[in-house]
Amino acid sequence: MLTQSYVHGASTTPLIGETIGQNFDRAVETWATREALVVVHQDIRWTYADLGEQVDTCAAGFVAMGLEPGDRVGIWSPNNSEWLVTQFATAKAGLVLVNINPAYRISELEYALNKVGVKMLIMASTFKTSDYVAMIREIAPELEQSEAGNLASQRLPHLKSVVLIGGEKVAGTYEFPEIAAAANEDSRERIEELSEILQFDDRINVQFTSGTTGFPKGATLTHFNILNNGFFVGEAMKLTTEDRLCVPVPLYHCFGMVLGNLACLTHGAAIIYPDEAFEPLSVLKTVEAEKCTALHGVPTMFIAELEHPEFLNFDLATLRTGIMAGSPCPVEVMKRVIAEMNMDEVTIAYGMTETSPVSFQSSTDDPLDRRVSTVGQIMPHVEVKIIDEHGQIVPPGETGELLTRGYSVMQGYWGDPDQSAQAIDIAGWMHTGDLATIDEEGYGNIVGRVKDMVIRGGENVYPREIEEYLYGIESVQDVQVFGVPDEKYGEELCAWITLNDGANLTEDAVKDFCKGQIAHYKIPRYVKFVEEFPMTVTGKVQKFVMREAMIKELGLSESETA
Repeated sequence: MLTQSYVHGASTTPLIGETIGQNFDRAVETWATREALVVVHQDIRWTYADLGEQVDTCAAGFVAMGLEPGDRVGIWSPNNSEWLVTQFATAKAGLVLVNINPAYRISELEYALNKVGVKMLIMASTFKTSDYVAMIREIAPELEQSEAGNLASQRLPHLKSVVLIGGEKVAGTYEFPEIAAAANEDSRERIEELSEILQFDDRINVQFTSGTTGFPKGATLTHFNILNNGFFVGEAMKLTTEDRLCVPVPLYHCFGMVLGNLACLTHGAAIIYPDEAFEPLSVLKTVEAEKCTALHGVPTMFIAELEHPEFLNFDLATLRTGIMAGSPCPVEVMKRVIAEMNMDEVTIAYGMTETSPVSFQSSTDDPLDRRVSTVGQIMPHVEVKIIDEHGQIVPPGETGELLTRGYSVMQGYWGDPDQSAQAIDIAGWMHTGDLATIDEEGYGNIVGRVKDMVIRGGENVYPREIEEYLYGIESVQDVQVFGVPDEKYGEELCAWITLNDGANLTEDAVKDFCKGQIAHYKIPRYVKFVEEFPMTVTGKVQKFVMREAMIKELGLSESETA
C-alpha cells in the first residue's frame, strides 16, 4: 500500500533500444505475409512485405530528392496510406516528421512551417470544406511559377518542396508517387547505411500542442520516446498478430500514430483505417466487415457510435479491446462500451503529447470497477508523483498536480528553451498541468486541469466530479462543467448538457437531482442544453470556448473574479 502519491513502473520487460527503422525492418521480416494495413476508403490491403516495399522506396526517394538526416518534413493530411508510409519512411531516412493538424488554417499553417523550418510539405489537396492548395498558394504565391522542389517563398523561406496526395496536378508541386519514383540504387544503399548510423535518441517527430492561449508549442519526440510507448500500450491491450485494430482517430495526433500505428507495428497486428476522418457509420461498418478485434476512440466517438440509429444492425462480436482516451472517460459510457460493443477488455489511457503520450493505462484484466472509474496504473519504466502547490508530494487520495518522469518525456519544445524549462524541471519531471489522485493501490484518476479547477467562495471544485454525478440522470447523454466569473463568489459553476434522442430535461430538474446529494457549492448555478460541444479535431472538448460563450450570453465580466 502506498504511503505517498508516488508510483514507479518497475518492469522486467526491457525498453527497446532501437530506432523505428530498425524495429520496422524486423517487423517486416518476421510478419512478411501477415496483413499490415487496410485502408477502407482507398481500397488498400497490404501485407507487412507490401508495406515494407512502400516504405523503403519512399525513404530512398526522400534521400534521392536531397533530404538529409535532421531535415523536417511536414504532413498536413487526413488519414490515409500515404500518412503511414510517410511516418515510417521519414524515420528510416532520419528525417523529422512534423504533424500538422488537418484543421489548421492559413496563419496556423504558416506559423508551424516556419517554427520548425519545414523543408518539404506533404499535403492533401482538399479535406472536407478545406481547400489546402488554395491556402498554400495564398502563403506562397511563388509556388505556381516555381519548378517542383525549388520553391523560393518570401513568407516560407525554409520550404523548398510541396508534395500533393491526390487531386489534380498543380504547378510547382510533386505528386506523392513521384517520391518513390525518385528512388535509385544509390539512395537505397544510403537508407541501408543510415540504419546503422541513426541513433534511437535522435529527434524524429514534432507534434504541436493545441494550447488554448498563445501559439502552439512543438513537442519534440525521439525514436525511443514513441516506439517504446507504442510497444507498452500494445502490451497493456495484449495485442498479438491475430489482432485487427480499427483506428478512426486522426493520425496527426499521438493517439493515431503511436497508440495506433506503433502499437500494431511492434506486435504484428493489422492497422485498419475506416475513413479519412471519423464517421460513426463507417466505423461500425468497418468493424463488422474487417472483423476488427480492437477499436480506439475518444469518449465522444464512442457515444456517437452507440447512439447511431443503425447501431443495432451491426455485428460487433469480434471486438475485444481498444483504448478510450483523449479526455476524461465517463463511467457510464465505459459501461455501455463494455456491455453493448462487446469490448470486455477495453482500456483507458492517460497521457499528453509531451510524454509520448501514455503515462497511465488500465489493463485488460483489471477489475471492472477499476477499469471504468480510473485511468489504471503507471506504465512500465515511468514514474509519477502528485504534488501540492508547494511542490510537496501529497498522501494517497489527495488531489494535486501530476508530474511524470522517464523515457517518455519529450526532449523539449522545438526552439523554445524557456517554455521547455518551465515544463520540465531540473530533476526531469514533466509538469502536466493535470489535477489527479493516486489511491493506496496505485490507481490513478484525473480530476481535471489545474486551470479548469473552479474556486467558488474559497472552495476548490473539480468539474469532473460533478460531471460524473450528472451522468446519473437517465436522459443525459453528455455533460461538461466549467466555471464562469461571479461577483460574489469569484466563480460559479455552469453545466452544458446534451440529451439522449427524444429526452426532455429542465434546468430545475437538474438542480433538484443535485439537492441534498452533493454539497450546495457543487450544484451548477447555470444549466444550458446544447446539441453539441465545441471540440478540437481530435475530439477534445474546448471548455474555454464554452466559458467565453457563457460570459457573453450572461453579460458577465472576467474582472468579476479579480
